[in-house]
Parts: sequence; structure tokens; C-alpha cells
Amino acid sequence: MTTTTQTLDTEILQTIAQMPEPLKREILHYAKYLIDNHSKEITQDAPTTRKRRVGILKGTFVLPLPDDFDEPLEDFKEYME
Repeated sequence: MTTTTQTLDTEILQTIAQMPEPLKREILHYAKYLIDNHSKEITQDAPTTRKRRVGILKGTFVLPLPDDFDEPLEDFKEYME
């Protein structure tokens, strides 16, 4: 530990020692909450590497495209008026 960390740890312990018991419990719960969230952030920051699967979209697109491909869809007819 560095001197700064030791000083910070000592100051934290001295401050907590002066607190009443209910506040110490709250500090403990909050410290556990912070540790839990910090570990979740670390795991979320790590990029997940996935291998790409070849041919996953095979057969999805039909070529050649139909003649009416660029025509407005029936569902949007009322918005196009």
C-alpha cells in the first residue's frame, strides 16, 4: 500500500469508529453495494468476443428483387397521402 492509501484507510477507519452503530450498518451496506456495482461495471466493460457464423443469412434475400420492390407498402398508404 502507498502512503496515500494508508492515510485514506486510516481516516476512513477513524471516521467510522466515531459513528453510532446504525450508521455503521448503513456504511457497511453501502460499501457492499459499491463493491457489487464496481465488479458488474468491470465485467460489462470487458468486450465479449463472438465468432461470426458464416451463412447465417443464407436464403433470407431473394435475388433478383421483385419489380415492385421500391413501391410504397400498403401499411404506409395512409401516411403517404
